[in-house]
Amino acid sequence: MAALVALALGGVAIGLTEFVAMGLLPDIARGLLPQEYAQSSSNAVARAGWMITAYALGVVVGAPLIAALSARLPRKKLVLGLLALFAVGTVASAIAPTFDLVMVARFAAALPHGAYFGAAGLLAATLMGPGNEARGFAIVLSGLTVSNVAGVPLITRLGQAAGWRLAYLVIAGVFVLTLLAVLAVVPEVAAAVDGSPAAELRALRTSQVWLVAATGAIGFAGFFAVNTYIAPVTTDVTGLSAATVPWALVAVGLGMTVGNALGGWLADRDLRRSMVIGFVAMIVSITTFSLVASSPVGLFVGAFLVGATSLYLGPVLQARLITVAPGAQLMGAALNQSAMNIANSLGAALGSVAIAAGLGYLAPARVGIVLAVVGLALGVVSFAVGRRERERTPATVAG
Repeated sequence: MAALVALALGGVAIGLTEFVAMGLLPDIARGLLPQEYAQSSSNAVARAGWMITAYALGVVVGAPLIAALSARLPRKKLVLGLLALFAVGTVASAIAPTFDLVMVARFAAALPHGAYFGAAGLLAATLMGPGNEARGFAIVLSGLTVSNVAGVPLITRLGQAAGWRLAYLVIAGVFVLTLLAVLAVVPEVAAAVDGSPAAELRALRTSQVWLVAATGAIGFAGFFAVNTYIAPVTTDVTGLSAATVPWALVAVGLGMTVGNALGGWLADRDLRRSMVIGFVAMIVSITTFSLVASSPVGLFVGAFLVGATSLYLGPVLQARLITVAPGAQLMGAALNQSAMNIANSLGAALGSVAIAAGLGYLAPARVGIVLAVVGLALGVVSFAVGRRERERTPATVAG
């Protein structure tokens, strides 16, 4: 149990480093882009949103690269190395003096993100025993939900009061704490016996892997289109004070906690049904948010629903990618994080374009509806393709 908690703590730290920026975007824009912020706060916030995109792109690059290169590395040793990289990259993010250098630091800090969730999730699943793949990943992902319920709002409030740079230094400290916890309580688990860079890279030749990754990358972007701009929606659309932003993040985090637990449990039972239900629910929740977020009650209810339906899909998509990448579980697990962070990048970028076009802070939510609909369509196509492949070669093709 202590080992699972230690691995989930890494999820807490990653949740902090990834999601705190969303609540602190106005503060980051004001601090790093003071002249632009003085001329147009919305344009400065939109430009600061590219810092989130830089982090997401770092995950996309790092996840498959590290998964391939570390195929023969014992899982605990890999997790420890990744945590050390996180700590260094987060410190660099806190002390970089200019916006451009912060962008570079955020990209570098994100490189171990996907590989951590892949390695830690597989490690958790191994410790729990066979048949618990989705729940193993859900445990590590639960760190993200805890982070969004308690950690992100607290660190956001700290950043608002004492500066966003101090917030990132505290996050670096959480990574160091996680490293020490993993070192102390997580047992050694060998890498896969037949693991190799070639075996991991072979997964990239499978069309289903790319189709499922696209499902997550586009569909999940709907969540990030909403969540990236939750701070200006709270203050400029709903008309609440900046001190309310952390509470809006709590609502998202509570929803994520419920959704992640439910998704991990159902994905081990009926993967196809779980995915369809998840995307339909996401479409409904984002639509609801876009319609009711102008009122305080609507903001909090909508934020909870968006968080719940989105993180429900986290373990579902993770299990699906592992299913279609037999013999390359680390790559499959890491690619899911690449897909999620392409989603992060895509949602933040399209939301930024919508805001910069003068469509308002709720425009990203309407973009998110379209993205979730496309994700649902791709998910249905993926299962249809898999069914046809099984009918042709039922003994050899996973679908």
